[in-house]
Amino acid sequence: MSDTRPDPPAERLPHDLEAAPSSGGPNFSRRSFLKSVGVTPIAAAALAPEAAQAQGAAVLGPAASALALTINGQKRMVTVEPRVTLLDAMRQQLDLTGAKRVCDRGSCGACTVVIDGRTAYSCSVLAVDAEGADIRTIEGLTQGTALHPVQQAIFEKDGLMCGFCTPGFVMSTVALLEKIPDPTPEQARAGLDGNICRCGTYVRLLEAVLSVKGGARG
Repeated sequence: MSDTRPDPPAERLPHDLEAAPSSGGPNFSRRSFLKSVGVTPIAAAALAPEAAQAQGAAVLGPAASALALTINGQKRMVTVEPRVTLLDAMRQQLDLTGAKRVCDRGSCGACTVVIDGRTAYSCSVLAVDAEGADIRTIEGLTQGTALHPVQQAIFEKDGLMCGFCTPGFVMSTVALLEKIPDPTPEQARAGLDGNICRCGTYVRLLEAVLSVKGGARG
């Protein structure tokens, strides 16, 4: 007896992977689908910056900008990037090289300046953060060719050897004597605690500080 059951229908591909019917629709095949998936995100990513720039407002970036620093009573203009330290701005653009770069980590005190009456490591202060502040450096202490009393005392007490740390010690001492005109030896040591002398002239530096106690400012 013959089998009269109809043949099973032919297996069909999913509708979205079949070629479109011949009614004029697009020929959307597997290849075109994969190509469209791969190309579209790349194209969108490539066009995103132009689109953002065209539609959004200008964004302030890390470009160099001009700012005014008040140093030793004078307005000085510098052009710096936000990452530039006060030490670099002074040394590289203003030729104020008294503050020294030694550790560049805010630990030795060779770059000490006085900002608004307080000692600060200029290697750890951004130039942009110092705008509007009153900055004093060792260059502002002398009157003509006359040394400041603190400088003179360090010279007379032989409180230096290589001299690289001396500007930092001078600025710390000046700030100390302005706050405590007659410091005790303990107060003097505490006032200079943030300064390091690698040559080891601490005893003579302390003698120099105590010899000018009385608030001498030059």
